[in-house]
Amino acid sequence: MNSRLGFAASSLLGLLVVFQNGAASAQEPITARTPATPLVLHDPYFSVWSFADELTDGPTRHWTGAPQQMTGLVRVDGKTYRLMGGERGDDLPALKQVSRAIWPTRTVYDFEDAGIHVTLAFFTPALPQNLDVLSRPVTYLSWDVHSTDGRQHATSIYFDATSQLATNTGEDSVVWGHARIGDMQVLRAGTNTQPVLAKSGDNLRIDWGWLYVAVPPQQGVGTAASNEEARRQFAHDGTLPKNDDLDMPRAVHRGLPLLAVRFDLGQVGNATVSRRLLLAYDDIYSIEYLNRRLRAYWRRNGMTTAEMLEKAEVDEPELRRQGTEFDLELVGDLEREGGAHYAQLATLAFRQAIAAHKLVVDVDGSPMLFSKENFSNGCIDTVDVTYPSSPFFLLLNPRLLQAQLEPMMQYASLPRWRWPFAPHDLGTYPLANGQVYGGGERTEEDQMPVEESGNLIILTNALAHAQGSAAFAQKYWPVLTKWAEYLKEKGMDPENQLSTDDFAGHLPHNTNLSIKAIEALGSYAQLAQMLNKPKEAIAYRKLAQQMAVKWKDMAFEQGHYKLAFDQTGTWSQKYNLVWDRVLGLHLFSPQIVDQEMAFYLKHQNAFGLPLDNRKTYTKLDWIVWTATLSDKQSDFIALIDPLYRFMTESPSRVPLSDWFETTDGRQVGFQARSVVGGVYMKMLADPAMWKKWVLAARASAP
Repeated sequence: MNSRLGFAASSLLGLLVVFQNGAASAQEPITARTPATPLVLHDPYFSVWSFADELTDGPTRHWTGAPQQMTGLVRVDGKTYRLMGGERGDDLPALKQVSRAIWPTRTVYDFEDAGIHVTLAFFTPALPQNLDVLSRPVTYLSWDVHSTDGRQHATSIYFDATSQLATNTGEDSVVWGHARIGDMQVLRAGTNTQPVLAKSGDNLRIDWGWLYVAVPPQQGVGTAASNEEARRQFAHDGTLPKNDDLDMPRAVHRGLPLLAVRFDLGQVGNATVSRRLLLAYDDIYSIEYLNRRLRAYWRRNGMTTAEMLEKAEVDEPELRRQGTEFDLELVGDLEREGGAHYAQLATLAFRQAIAAHKLVVDVDGSPMLFSKENFSNGCIDTVDVTYPSSPFFLLLNPRLLQAQLEPMMQYASLPRWRWPFAPHDLGTYPLANGQVYGGGERTEEDQMPVEESGNLIILTNALAHAQGSAAFAQKYWPVLTKWAEYLKEKGMDPENQLSTDDFAGHLPHNTNLSIKAIEALGSYAQLAQMLNKPKEAIAYRKLAQQMAVKWKDMAFEQGHYKLAFDQTGTWSQKYNLVWDRVLGLHLFSPQIVDQEMAFYLKHQNAFGLPLDNRKTYTKLDWIVWTATLSDKQSDFIALIDPLYRFMTESPSRVPLSDWFETTDGRQVGFQARSVVGGVYMKMLADPAMWKKWVLAARASAP
């Protein structure tokens, strides 16, 4: 058998033990139930999930919940079974699903019945150290089949991807067809109008660019650019339609145009027989930034779609090897730092954190990474979304955090941004042409002045720590100084304004927001020191220290610290305090953490610690930051275990939500957001662990 055709993913589903530095560490994927399962995740438009426990219990869906159907069938000895898609009660029975495992870069399903075992794997080489590969919009699907009863079974596999993956609604009109790239058969579909970057918003799917199904040469391959009839015909007799559907352009809801592939495996016995294909999406242009259209990063040297698919096919064996090694190492380190439940939470967050972004190339060849506020307001490159997601990028490749900060800092340096504080966003995804939130560029109404100014100073300092250089800070020192001066005046006792938790409304005298301002001023002092500006470093360090002492006196109340300086009988998570430990600022008394942690452990509910005393809802990312405040592993695990319960028991079947009720685990709002990258904060609290991963990313950089 050609080794390139096989990938024994099922061999990784059991307990994996590796020995490193003489110590054994268990490395396990997620096998517990999750709210949703990642399948094909690349960016806010190319993001397909299963919302059910069984892959056959419903159609695959875009992260928004809109159906984006992929269907998998297997025919065994003349009888057809479902592997993916459909519903319970369909005419076609489902082959019994016996396991499902999620790794950082892979999702693997195993099915067994009718005398055969099928392993279906989705592999997305989301390797943060390799930006070329990370930006490639390609997921590899593979099927491994063998007999379980010692007999031979006539077996064939069917897969289709519908034109729903290339459209916003069922009313969109599409075209489709065949192509050949090298020795690969290629199918593609897309809208006939191709309105590139013509609309922006939150609950939207892409309606431009092209969906590709690329099939490398393998025995028994057949393809069809067809419609729902292809599924029916395969189910009936194991074949595909003889002729392609040529009735185009046509609305998606009329017969559901799709791209179908059939693999005839012949007689399958004890030896594993494997087949594979590539699922890809070329969006042509990805982002509009300050009125110029930017392409995906993989195109930066002029690479065409055909060349990208050829390269992806050639690279597949090596990428699979790298992906497996990466998965094992990352999961092992997560377990060592935070325990098994923490590792599984961070594993589920991995692809979601990446896929809520788009990696593009600027005119000078540098990377820019734009986030989308999924099911929040659809904003692009929101600063207080970058802030909570930053630990993921600070750990796995700080260059990606710089790629998020760069477009915002460029914008904030322009004369058109006339406020003394930092912006909130760059527009509505995928159009990054200027702030739209609150008063935008017009008024100070509903801005987040202390929040965003503090965020950008802290993140710039964290980036300098990760890179071992304050060169990025030097480039934008004038705006950083302007924001530090603003925080010096306004940060100690913030006025009535919004913070990142804007869903909770305006709040004056916010103690947690005050912490952010103080940590930001301490960060500014550290940056000044790195840039050989001793006068500024000394002055701002002293200022931050004085403010921290004052904060303790103003916020203290009976063994804990208040939500707002002027509100007795209140409390809140002081998650912003985590930077005091992570960045070595040491501005606040250690007693504060001890007192707060003891208080938090008494106020948890079944599914976690509430955000503050006002409501019982919480934020997933902030709980992990709060847990990281303590250097006691028992405290960390005590706060993380309810989050694991949320992950495995929440009745809300959507891509991981970060805003939910601590009483019953139900989603309050938000899903599929990048902020879940914040769970990686625990890794940054171990300087050796942070250094290890940063050095690995640096060594892998081209």
